[in-house]
Amino acid sequence: MKSYLIAGMLALSLSGCFSLTGNNKASEITTYVLEDGGNATPATAINPRTLLVLDTATNAFYNTDSIAFSRAPGTLGLYQYARWADRPGKRLGELLLTRLEADHIFATVASSGSGIKGNWVLDTSLLAFYHQASTAPGSAHVELRAEVTDLRTRTLIARKLFIQNVPAPTYNAAGAVTAFNIATGKLLDDIGAWLQTLPTKGSDVTANKLP
Repeated sequence: MKSYLIAGMLALSLSGCFSLTGNNKASEITTYVLEDGGNATPATAINPRTLLVLDTATNAFYNTDSIAFSRAPGTLGLYQYARWADRPGKRLGELLLTRLEADHIFATVASSGSGIKGNWVLDTSLLAFYHQASTAPGSAHVELRAEVTDLRTRTLIARKLFIQNVPAPTYNAAGAVTAFNIATGKLLDDIGAWLQTLPTKGSDVTANKLP
């Protein structure tokens, strides 16, 4: 997997451009902010546990502020004149925490570094985050794996792979970002719906309110 990523990076990182059509007129780098393109939906029933959220781990190729694209299977490139304001994994982790707080699925949601004692921990890994550009206008492709672990028993509660493919409105970085925002919203929707299917009762439930 590592050789595949390195090969893709070397082959295409310098050829990435602002527009994949070849009609690039931009000479300045445009910085984009990844946004949650969805809407928070308060849960119908609140899980009484405290959920701690770990920072999102990121596949090495995407652990950068560059926006990735793929024009052929097995290859990855980076846009030359477009970048993220924050690395995708870092930003996605922030959006996930914000969304979970708004959804009120758990009695308490906090980051793992907050010092708050938790019952369960949510661990996420960003496996893919690129503009699938083999055909115009392409789509935003996102893959994220999520795991929930019981901190008391050190047992895995649930694990799931989430995948989103959202069509881009235009065949360039701006179109890809629009699709990424929508895909991110859908991804957070799916994670929230999944968490609501987990058991709400158990011996590990304790009261833990934020100060």
